Amino acid sequence: MQDYSRVRQLLQARRAGHALPQALYSDAEAFDFDMRAIFWRQWVLVGLEAELPQPGAAMALTVGTSPIVVLRDRAGEIRGFHNSCRHRGAMVCPPGRSQRQVLVCPYHQWTYDLTGRLLKARRMQAAFDPDAHPLRPVHVGRVAGAIYVCLAENAPPFDVFAAGLAPLLAPHDLANAKLAHEHVFVERGNWKLVMENARECYHCAARHPDLALAFPAEVRAHFAADEAGHTDRFNARMAQAGLAVGPTMGDWWQAIRFPLNEGVVSLTMDGKHAVRRLMVEHEAGDVGSVRWACEPNAFCHAVADHVFLFTAEPSGPQETIVTAKWFVHKDAVEGEDYHVESLVALWLTTNLQDIELVENNQKGVNSAGYVPGPYCEEAESLVMRFVDWYEREACGALERMG
Repeated sequence: MQDYSRVRQLLQARRAGHALPQALYSDAEAFDFDMRAIFWRQWVLVGLEAELPQPGAAMALTVGTSPIVVLRDRAGEIRGFHNSCRHRGAMVCPPGRSQRQVLVCPYHQWTYDLTGRLLKARRMQAAFDPDAHPLRPVHVGRVAGAIYVCLAENAPPFDVFAAGLAPLLAPHDLANAKLAHEHVFVERGNWKLVMENARECYHCAARHPDLALAFPAEVRAHFAADEAGHTDRFNARMAQAGLAVGPTMGDWWQAIRFPLNEGVVSLTMDGKHAVRRLMVEHEAGDVGSVRWACEPNAFCHAVADHVFLFTAEPSGPQETIVTAKWFVHKDAVEGEDYHVESLVALWLTTNLQDIELVENNQKGVNSAGYVPGPYCEEAESLVMRFVDWYEREACGALERMG
């Protein structure tokens, strides 16, 4: 394994409160390091349990650059596996969702059951032991209907995060959701630039005018609004309705229920509900948004009528695959209770605008004249939190490597 001496030097050169040195946003060595030190060690959001509605339902996706498959077995348990056949390593399941009785490698037809046990390996010698060659499992964490995975041999603690998030998400009844739409974007920018952009609204008023109509674009850390009494009145209403507000946080996650702008009840173009069949009936669906964000690569919003998930998966030193998902109540009928175009318009528009910002940011970072600049402590506090977290995790990984 590489010693990553250059990455070590770059981290040592970083000034507190400033952006990262250039190569950490652009170089192949830094990208390889990020996969091993960050994405293959942390809890990563992969979706909602609603995407695996019955036994045999499976999702094949990539965590960093490592393919995995998450499925619901015959007993209803959700399991995760490395998507790599124990024969010669071929991907067993193609990317995407499927319904399966067994998992069959397309190369030599090695066949596994839904618990990962090897059932059949054609023409293998008599001494071959199929029980010694199951699919390799990955850790699965579940909280209030959301699914996380961790590829590390020893996963970081998950229970404290789950305990903090569950009361906030419980009223949104994610177990009774369904996927209404999914959109995949390719951003020509390093994953850290994608996430820095996603961790601040310093740019929102100028670059996201539609989002700023619904979303409090001038909020500070923990989504404290500047409007006199707006947050206090909202918190009082939520307490009366029995809805948890937070904030709650840990080293790698934050969650809070916060108020949207005055007169706004959903994160949509017009600020109104896009779905008639609500997921939260309290307060006539005027319950703000539960925002939860997890390092390294996700943020989500749960409003009364839908849930929005954003995840970013690095695919190269200067390329990131962003997946956006919208969920609604399972009984909501498309064309009657909601129209996909109205449901997705705000975040789709915002994401397309962010692609331009991130790609422009990457081009500027690649400049011979790039020098890491200081963050705005008020408007970019969550960016600073993200980059400081990255630095701590990276330095810890380097120490373990020796």
